[in-house]
Amino acid sequence: MASNLKTTARYAQMKEEIRKFIVSGQWKPGQRVPSEHELTVQYNVSRMTANRVLRELTAEGFIERKQGVGSFVIELYPISSFLQIRDIKEEILERGHQHEAKVLTLRSFQCDASLAEALRLKPGADVFSTELIHFENHRPIQLEHRFVNPAVCPNFLSLDLSTATPSHYLFEHAPLTEAEQIVEAILASKVVAEALEIRRGAPCLLINRRTFSGKEVASVARLYHPGDRYRLMGKFKP
Repeated sequence: MASNLKTTARYAQMKEEIRKFIVSGQWKPGQRVPSEHELTVQYNVSRMTANRVLRELTAEGFIERKQGVGSFVIELYPISSFLQIRDIKEEILERGHQHEAKVLTLRSFQCDASLAEALRLKPGADVFSTELIHFENHRPIQLEHRFVNPAVCPNFLSLDLSTATPSHYLFEHAPLTEAEQIVEAILASKVVAEALEIRRGAPCLLINRRTFSGKEVASVARLYHPGDRYRLMGKFKP
């Protein structure tokens, strides 16, 4: 039994890592994916497990397998959409419900290399950060963790985020011109579970969002939602 659990864990880890390499762009379209043999060595799994991962990723449209040549990353074509970047308070009020916000943190700190790259700043540059919980009719609906570029909203730390959301202020100070958004299904960590009042490991929806105002990156946000209380809706066309 223990052996089966270890095999399942390695299979899940391998599949998730390869999927993230592709979705994040770390592995480029047309790039060769490690062979079954290479994966067995790298992840310490059986040939059967490596084959299963490649077969499933092929079926899900992430890679293509060419007989006698190998497996290669498929170009992921984004769907153009009319999905709006909206203020969650406005969404809640439109439903006729009550919105409340609890600010957990609001501070300035020096960003590391990863965050600096996302915000297009120099490592060690000052960045504003806030973490807050949004409530709908007294039930937590979103945990927001946002990093703000001081250049687009210099007075961010003096704003009252309990009455108006970070999105509201950013729309006012740095009109939105572009946005990037990645939606993931995750399991709640201890911190997320406590904030959203759900059990640890419960299904959640995570929205990773980066917004632009002109040539500046305005903010980078991670938005966590309980899987049973939130739906992401939009209109799409090819």
